[in-house]
Amino acid sequence: MGNTLHRYAAIDIGSNTFRLLIADPANPGEKTPWRTIYYTHRIIRLGEGLHHSGRLADIAMRRGMVAFSDFAELIARFQVPPEHIAATATAAMREAENGALFRDAVAAQTGIDIRMIDGETEARMSLNGAAAVLLERTRTDMLLFDIGGGSTEFIRATNGACHDAISRKMGVVRLVEAHLHSDPPSSSDYSAMLATADAHLSKVEASWPDRQPPAALVGTAGTVTTLAATELDLCPYDADIINNHRMSRASFEALRDRLLDMDQAQRQAIRTIEAGRGDLIVAGLAIIEAVMKRWHYDDMIVVDAGLLEGAWLEISQSK
Repeated sequence: MGNTLHRYAAIDIGSNTFRLLIADPANPGEKTPWRTIYYTHRIIRLGEGLHHSGRLADIAMRRGMVAFSDFAELIARFQVPPEHIAATATAAMREAENGALFRDAVAAQTGIDIRMIDGETEARMSLNGAAAVLLERTRTDMLLFDIGGGSTEFIRATNGACHDAISRKMGVVRLVEAHLHSDPPSSSDYSAMLATADAHLSKVEASWPDRQPPAALVGTAGTVTTLAATELDLCPYDADIINNHRMSRASFEALRDRLLDMDQAQRQAIRTIEAGRGDLIVAGLAIIEAVMKRWHYDDMIVVDAGLLEGAWLEISQSK
């Protein structure tokens, strides 16, 4: 089992996906600052219906509670001290009027204390996680975007340090619920997603005093990594291959056209697209396309590290 006194666990409670990382600090010179002991994730869709109701749905909270119970058992099995656990909740829980009630219920039933973080904290932690595995030349001048279920964060960074960060209420669950009405997606469905995404990007750009996009575009989170795995037909999935993978705009557009021609069942049948992402991947395509078009990027660097790893780094470095 190793020395569990120095073991830490992080939980990323997203609007779509819950992720758990249990890891020990790595030795200097290893690929990442953490040595993974156990990793898992569950597609929960905690933000399902939130766009319309303003509340977390009962069925979504039940799915979430099952995941938290499983995570608590895993944390106990791997002997992580309670003070070495960092559970961070993002858009769905912080926006829902019953988010705090759900947080309290989780603590009562599982012992997991959840910290609801704001968008800027989410962006900073995502940057710290991504920067830990990115190549130095990429970190020099980059725009990191982290697509979630309920929001997307945009971080401009120089030499791995945050220059500015902004969170927008533009996530794949939110876009699908608002605009995906046909299967396969109609051109009007997809165009509506593109237009909505671009309207958010105009606000992002307006927040930059110099209006200048950085040299490198870096994407993180499940939508982006799933697209990269699909491009590479990478099965089983391997984060080491995904990290620092460069997807050209031409490759992205070919993949976009292939996926938009399919119905949800056909997309879901692709072995690199896990259950629950068959519809959401359409919204992810729209967000990425809008980003590449607005800021004239010819490629995107993919990284499988973000908020989860940033939360692990923060808790492990605070003790």
